[in-house]
Amino acid sequence: MQVNVRTDNHIAGRERLASYITSVVEDTLSHFRQRITRVEVHLSDANGHKPGADDKRCVMEVRLEGQRPIAVSHSSGSVDEAISGTASKLRRLVNDTLRRKRDN
Repeated sequence: MQVNVRTDNHIAGRERLASYITSVVEDTLSHFRQRITRVEVHLSDANGHKPGADDKRCVMEVRLEGQRPIAVSHSSGSVDEAISGTASKLRRLVNDTLRRKRDN
């Protein structure tokens, strides 16, 4: 499973953050590892340098073998919460998508 991380220019610590995000995604989706080809992660700060509630946004798009890409997003006041919230949503979506495909 390949994990690509992109951030806007308002997010600090890109290298360390990319490593952290990759480990979160790999741990969260490990059960589905054989079915996933790639995960795209986009992290942004809607307000730039100004503080604000729920201004950190994370979008994760997963590419499953033989399927169209599916994506989820989560906004929060912190980068960590945005990442973990999005990863949890993605795990549920991948599970539901694969279960529906199996049931058809």
